[in-house]
Amino acid sequence: MLKFEKHIVLTQSQTALDCLSENTDFSKQQLKQIMQNGAVWLESNQGISRVRRAKKILNPTNQLHLYFDETVQNTQPIKAGLIADEGDYSVWNKPCGMYSQGSKWGDHGTIYRYAERNLLPQRPAFVVHRLDRAANGLIVLAHKKSSAAQFSKMFEGREIYKKYRATVEGVMDDLTLPYEIKNYLYEKLCISQIVAMNVNYDQQTTDVEIEIETGRKHQIRRHLSGLGYPIVGDRLYGEKASDLDLQLSSVNIKFKCPVSGEMKEYKI
Repeated sequence: MLKFEKHIVLTQSQTALDCLSENTDFSKQQLKQIMQNGAVWLESNQGISRVRRAKKILNPTNQLHLYFDETVQNTQPIKAGLIADEGDYSVWNKPCGMYSQGSKWGDHGTIYRYAERNLLPQRPAFVVHRLDRAANGLIVLAHKKSSAAQFSKMFEGREIYKKYRATVEGVMDDLTLPYEIKNYLYEKLCISQIVAMNVNYDQQTTDVEIEIETGRKHQIRRHLSGLGYPIVGDRLYGEKASDLDLQLSSVNIKFKCPVSGEMKEYKI
């Protein structure tokens, strides 16, 4: 699969599409799709950001960066489920396999681009917290920069209640509930609490419900694996080969709405 970077310093004013067309072998139709997929970046004295408009006029000394990865470009976006559209923010049911954030190679397979393309009226979408690509469930997107800043502050301040459900390998019958797991990951405190469990003796698995006070990368997956009960379908921290998707879902989220001040709760 083809993968390369192209960095172009402009010497004249021209459209983004014309600049890319002159410096690559792609057709203009292909380039428009690549731009829509988030693989083209504009660097100016205002900073670096994605550029999607083919007719955007670029100035001399601007730089255009193309990050082409055929595998990423060929990825087909997955459908997500809208739980609630609250205007300044929305709540979604993100499926397994969908990214929370994009990379320099593209972002058309992310939950926020799906929201931008499918919400009516159309609005920009900003990620305020993350859910592993392999996990599924509730995720909040902001639609104003001010709302994004408010939600980010709420998540950092542990003002948002989050509950997850997971199925783990093994019979977990040796814990007294609620069971708190507290340690440091990436030099930051991580706190998870197992609040409910149901043992499936026939399958030798256990369904657990977990509340988290912090949200570090792979926190729940690492915490459960560290206990000796990796999540079913966890190909990174699990021990058993499985054809199943990661059995981890974000099922409950609750917070004080930064717009209305009312308590909001969403469940799946």
